Amino acid sequence: MQVLDGKVASSKIRSRLKQEIADTLPRFGRSPGLAVILVGDDPASAVYVRNKDKNCREVGIDSREYRLPAHVTQDELEELIKELNTFREVDGILLQLPLPGNLDSQRCLELISLKKDVDGFHPENVGRLTLGLPGFRPCTPAGIIALLEHYQLDVSGKDCVVIGRSNIVGKPLALMLLSRNATVTICHSRTSGIKDHVQRADFVFAAVGIPGFVTADMVRPGAVVVDVGINRTENGLVGDCDYEGITAKARAITPVPGGVGPMTIAMLLENTVRSWESALS
Repeated sequence: MQVLDGKVASSKIRSRLKQEIADTLPRFGRSPGLAVILVGDDPASAVYVRNKDKNCREVGIDSREYRLPAHVTQDELEELIKELNTFREVDGILLQLPLPGNLDSQRCLELISLKKDVDGFHPENVGRLTLGLPGFRPCTPAGIIALLEHYQLDVSGKDCVVIGRSNIVGKPLALMLLSRNATVTICHSRTSGIKDHVQRADFVFAAVGIPGFVTADMVRPGAVVVDVGINRTENGLVGDCDYEGITAKARAITPVPGGVGPMTIAMLLENTVRSWESALS
């Protein structure tokens, strides 16, 4: 059984990006710039932003954090996004989700310049993904694909089950798998007989947000299991899968933490560097 270590895979990506930035910086005259907007004081979001900032510094990306109170108005948030769109030194804009309930996140995402949409959530980038055209891809699904490629796990011709249909993970991941010639089934809370679907899968991607949702009896021997879930419990962070039970059956599995999470941040850095290089050309 193989552990798909996102820390190892993401470290190689960061090393490559660090070298790319060092090689390109003399021609460009400035480092890549990432603006991060954090509204309110959600603990999970704060942890992600801290990790992102650390990784940015490591590779040479100038990370700028814009903290706004939870009571910020929609107009104030939109004005900040519009202003950041005009900043030459900002190559990427990350609006940390979820936003407080009084704010319209979709309106804000649509305001982010397409060229700076390093999270890949702008409707046009979503459309380009659907059509198989170049554009920024959402970081978590892109990180999953990069992790599979790092470990040379080919989904072509394989049965893949994605559990979860969110716009952030489930739907874009399904499209990326399809583009790599996988046969994809999307399961969700209304799927009947979900166990039967999962048991047929060569690859299982769990992104449902329920601790231990995927149990060992649901997984076929030799399957690859990618656990996207990050759930806070009394025993610490756990995923959507029964890690201990599944390791006895699976061909490979991601740990939580240390699996998909580091890859998500690596793809954010990758997208930011791509935007920076595009601005240079």
